[in-house]
Amino acid sequence: MSALKSIRVGTMIKANAPDPAGYVRQILPHGFESIEPFFWQVMNKDLPRLAGELRDAIDDADVVIDTLGMFGNPLEEQELDIATLEGWKALIDNAHLFGAKTIAGFTGRIRNRPLEESLPRFRQVWSELSRRADDKGVRLAFENCAMDGNWASGDWNIAHNPDAWELMFDALPADNLGLEWEPCHQLVYLIDPLPQIRKWAPKIFHVHGKDATVRWDVIREHGVFGKHAFVQMRTPGFGDSDWTRILGELRLAGYAGTIDIEGWHDPVYRNELEMTGQVFALNHLKQARGGADIIVNPN
Repeated sequence: MSALKSIRVGTMIKANAPDPAGYVRQILPHGFESIEPFFWQVMNKDLPRLAGELRDAIDDADVVIDTLGMFGNPLEEQELDIATLEGWKALIDNAHLFGAKTIAGFTGRIRNRPLEESLPRFRQVWSELSRRADDKGVRLAFENCAMDGNWASGDWNIAHNPDAWELMFDALPADNLGLEWEPCHQLVYLIDPLPQIRKWAPKIFHVHGKDATVRWDVIREHGVFGKHAFVQMRTPGFGDSDWTRILGELRLAGYAGTIDIEGWHDPVYRNELEMTGQVFALNHLKQARGGADIIVNPN
């Protein structure tokens, strides 16, 4: 692998969709270098079969599956929470079939309680999953998304704040537990993402390609977390982040892995413009990385 491609740029795919492999065949000509198959709460696929279908779809293309996603709340005990936890276990056991070395998602949370009250259950669930993953040579990464929660209350995730990361990794200092990091969710909290890379680089196992635009005019008039949205989630290239600096800081920190674009959030480039936005982001991130193999028109 070239030094340039020690950081690859790819995209997420919905693994529970009717034909994920067909979707991969459709989008690979755009120049994606990796894919992140992900599940939302429930896994309805035969994983060995899915892995084989995705390998066949990739065929001899220079594309990797670095990370798998399982998003839900594995700390609680409602039906979907239990399904999420079982999904984590299944992905850990089958990650090798995809060639994946990392599984990512939310930590989960004790619903509607202050963040600290989730730590005992976090330690109980994730110590077991960490041991299971370690036996398979797999790392587990927590996305830094608040899912509309905060320190006092929430439904999904406690790993959305650097102070929470300190508590989590102190409570469970396992080497194979880390972060699925992205600048978007830092900007939502008005945090500068660049110093985080320098401080937290050893725990950054995977990077999502998602950005945000902070609407300072709204903040000056209406404040934050009020009636009017003060921040918009954006596809990379349309937001506020300097991806050239982000890629530079990641390289300086020794990051080697993938940046997988998380689509379906941009208020403009969505629906029929979804792939238009993702291809723009793909080329934008490649340019920030070093400007090689950019495909303007895949047709």
